Amino acid sequence: MGEHQLRLLAADEATTKAVGAALARILIPGDLIGLTGDLGAGKTRLVQGALAALGVREPVISPTFMLVREYEGDHDLLVHHVDAYRLADAAELEDLGVEEIFEPDAVMFVEWADRVLASLPESWLELVLHTRSDDVREVVARPHGPVWQARHEQLEAALGPFTGVPSGPDPFADAG
Repeated sequence: MGEHQLRLLAADEATTKAVGAALARILIPGDLIGLTGDLGAGKTRLVQGALAALGVREPVISPTFMLVREYEGDHDLLVHHVDAYRLADAAELEDLGVEEIFEPDAVMFVEWADRVLASLPESWLELVLHTRSDDVREVVARPHGPVWQARHEQLEAALGPFTGVPSGPDPFADAG
């Protein structure tokens, strides 16, 4: 896992959405993006940016109480947005019909993916969001499995603009 992880900084909500939009440009049907990390760190904001870039025109809201929302983007692309926050474990997701949600012709976003790891496919992209200060968010992109490991250069090209630090010393200089 982690050999190709990227650390990004988002100084505000607009930048968090821009990270999602940049990521969306490289997504293909069958991709699964799992979002983990701190409560309130911007998971839904990132998904909103990605879905807007994928051509979803309707408002994107957190599926916390519905668990799954389905959207249609450009070129009839199906997008599933899952919020696993209220699920106890992967078995509950499977009870919802996970095989219907994880369609090969859809792009999937799963908030709180760490709660349903056993249901996730071998290859998926994890985005870990952490609150660093008032509005600053750190987003760590971690490819899982051979498909995402093979796409690390594409991922770096898409998300590279967000790896810079807005000002001051680089807080990640010593992080290996």
